[in-house]
Amino acid sequence: MIVSFSVSNFRSFASEQTFSLVASNRFARDHENHTLPIPGSRERVLRSAVLYGANGAGKSNLFKAMRYMRIMARGSAKRKNGTRREVFRFGQGETTPSSFDLQFITNQKLYRFGFKVDDERVLEEWLALVDGTKERTLYERTTDTNGRVTIEAPGLKASGEKLKALATVAGPQNQTFLATINLTLDEASRGEEINGILTWFKRGLTLISPDASYGNLGDLLSQNSNFKTFAGEFLKSSSTGIDRLTVDRREITEEELRGLLPSSVLGSVLKDIVEDDDGTAVVRLGEGNEFVIERKPQNRFFKVTIRSIHEHEPGKAIPLELEEESDGTKRLLNLMPALHRIRNNSAIYFIDEIDRSLHPILVRHFLEFFLKSCEGGQRQIIVTTHESSLLDLDVLRRDEIWFAEKDPNAMTHLYSLSDFQVRKDLAIGKHYMQGRFGAIPFIGNFQELLAKQECPE
Repeated sequence: MIVSFSVSNFRSFASEQTFSLVASNRFARDHENHTLPIPGSRERVLRSAVLYGANGAGKSNLFKAMRYMRIMARGSAKRKNGTRREVFRFGQGETTPSSFDLQFITNQKLYRFGFKVDDERVLEEWLALVDGTKERTLYERTTDTNGRVTIEAPGLKASGEKLKALATVAGPQNQTFLATINLTLDEASRGEEINGILTWFKRGLTLISPDASYGNLGDLLSQNSNFKTFAGEFLKSSSTGIDRLTVDRREITEEELRGLLPSSVLGSVLKDIVEDDDGTAVVRLGEGNEFVIERKPQNRFFKVTIRSIHEHEPGKAIPLELEEESDGTKRLLNLMPALHRIRNNSAIYFIDEIDRSLHPILVRHFLEFFLKSCEGGQRQIIVTTHESSLLDLDVLRRDEIWFAEKDPNAMTHLYSLSDFQVRKDLAIGKHYMQGRFGAIPFIGNFQELLAKQECPE
């Protein structure tokens, strides 16, 4: 679970901004099932957070900062030169380091991972185990002006000879040491602690952008009958008109696949399989159609097709291709794995613009379902949205509601509803729309603009 995330000099974040999910003691009696204990601490972490703001205020930039951090933590063999950071463009961003710092819980332990980068190199990096007010350093890394990387790793002494040897080599200057470990050593050589941290970045943290589809939705539906049933029932209960889903998973030859996919795409996918620990790659060909490639140990190829079944008359089933469904139905279906997975696993979902193509009632239904499912599990959801129906203290705690607002210098500032003196019975949505908490669009003088328009006679 994410406890806090700080970022500076990245896109619209100029000065350091911190997004904290530490529960406030002031609201200890509000939705007590929305919090979980933080290991080694008397504090608790929130299971959800909702971030509001006007268009262009920087909500999605928090999502992109988290995505950038995950890329830097995992690494990529495709990364060639530099760090590819995106600096704040309206100041001295090019000459100032960008900083990222994340506190997260995995395997019942609290860790702190972070780094500072310029355009060419990782200047500093740290990984520590946090226990109350104390931190046990696993490693610290610095890069000097000549590009020489130095690693001090007091917490990795018991992690194996290969990992200790790698710390003396350090790796590329534009790549974090955590990524170097991930790309260089196998699981047996990394040690249990580092493996747990890397697994959290790979599988524990799921980032869903507005236009993204859940990677292997068709394969998941075809391989997991429980999920298939759950997804169909949820779509039916959400008044989408769908009664159930069907999935066809058919093995095809490599020649058939090459006839359906450009050679450049197939070559890239096969390369990704080698680099991916799961040994699986998915290529989407329109909504509801996927090609799945598995290495077990030889490559096997499957074509997966999803169809929705509508029964508007008893006994008369009408199948539709998924691409024929509405954007809202497809968006909801692509969010389904988040709801099903929480019933069995620890997971964090950060969904940018959850209200994209979804009715306000469905957005609220989705969030409430998440929070009420398997209460007490290590599951967390963070969303950005404009949907004011979630601004309801019957649904969320005051410290779960956040705002993003830009100042006159185009800098994004983050702040929580808990910063305001707000009664529990206050109509939060109404007061937000009236501008009491900021983070809404500033509307200019439309009457003056209308007066300047010249209409054709």
